Amino acid sequence: MNKQELVASIATKSSLTKKDAEKALNGFLASVEEALAKGEKVQLVGFGTFEVRQRKAREGRNPRNPEEVIKIPASKAPVFRSGKALKEAVNK
Repeated sequence: MNKQELVASIATKSSLTKKDAEKALNGFLASVEEALAKGEKVQLVGFGTFEVRQRKAREGRNPRNPEEVIKIPASKAPVFRSGKALKEAVNK
């Protein structure tokens, strides 16, 4: 499912127009992105949790030259953990 299909599905299930559903989806995505950029956690009970995890610096291999060791710097990565209700719905 791509974004336009998701907007259409939201519009159908919520009795909104596609334009309003797209505004709502864009608002949700912007809010989650903003919260994660601040280092906050976004928790939707039953659905899941969006959070940021710190990745340590590490060494890796150059794919073009496996003998060459390269340093991969530390970074932050967004992570999603699904909630119990979502897991149960998927495993039905």
